[in-house]
Amino acid sequence: MTGADLLLLALGAVAVGAGVLVVTTKHLVRAGLYLVVCLGALAGDYLVLGAELVAWVQVLIYVGAVVVLLLFAVMLTRAPIGASDDLDRPGWPAALIGGGAGLGLSVLLVDAYRWSTVTLPGAGTAERLGEQIFRSWVLPFEVLSVLLLSALVGAVVLSRPDIGRPAPQSDGTAAAPRAAGADSGVRR
Repeated sequence: MTGADLLLLALGAVAVGAGVLVVTTKHLVRAGLYLVVCLGALAGDYLVLGAELVAWVQVLIYVGAVVVLLLFAVMLTRAPIGASDDLDRPGWPAALIGGGAGLGLSVLLVDAYRWSTVTLPGAGTAERLGEQIFRSWVLPFEVLSVLLLSALVGAVVLSRPDIGRPAPQSDGTAAAPRAAGADSGVRR
């Protein structure tokens, strides 16, 4: 084994360990931070494999944008920050399913390659990667951007208690909801 192989295995172990912590922790914010560690270890794996562009895209998009959006959504929706009893479920069904899937994939991988060496194609360029992304995968990227935007708008709407509720009157009762633009405060 070379040094690159050892580094790849170490980063893979960090990614798997952080992934296990993401799904087993009772703290929602800590789960988001463990997700950052997991995705960062995957970016390190990409660097070891020589895919620098994919590694930096992983860091910028997943670690930098998606996890930050997740943490802001947690904070804006006033989700419980500490340990939550809602997240305390028996873990043995998930461990059984995950272990079975991992074992099945391992058997499939060993059966497919029979421990043989595989010749890798030449290194790709950013130009070829860009052509593939923007020809074949442009629709999923656009759908993802709309999904993230709607999640952010939804988090902002949920965090504002004044939206959709009638304003209290001076006598303490709630006023009937006003139509949009009915009383803009401008005298005519």
